[in-house]
Amino acid sequence: MTPRIATVTPVSESAATGKVAEIFADIRRTKKIDFVPNLWRVLATSPDQLELIWTRLKALMHPEVAGRSSPLDARTREIIALAVSATNGCRYCVNSHTAALKKQGVDDVALGEILGIVALFNSTNALADGYQVEPDILP
Repeated sequence: MTPRIATVTPVSESAATGKVAEIFADIRRTKKIDFVPNLWRVLATSPDQLELIWTRLKALMHPEVAGRSSPLDARTREIIALAVSATNGCRYCVNSHTAALKKQGVDDVALGEILGIVALFNSTNALADGYQVEPDILP
């Protein structure tokens, strides 16, 4: 029995056709990987959703490939993605963005500091929100 990957049966790379096959090829090329990760294979069960999410992700996380420039470098974008993923409790995304950061040379000490800052601000945000503290420093 094949282990369950999701609540739907992911589209295998060999079964992908048309728009899905094109997006799978773009994912491999853009991310410089030799496989299509599970999230994309699951999203491919809805080709329109796959296209929408991939287009947004490519534009924001790989802007140079999408033909635009970003004021944020690739490492900063991945740190933000890891922070949000950890806060949202997305195990899949935490692993994905941690792997991307390690590929960029971020070591375990730096990862610990990133996650420490995430934890700190999750707690101070909860305290400020719980106490309903009025902002006294505005942009």
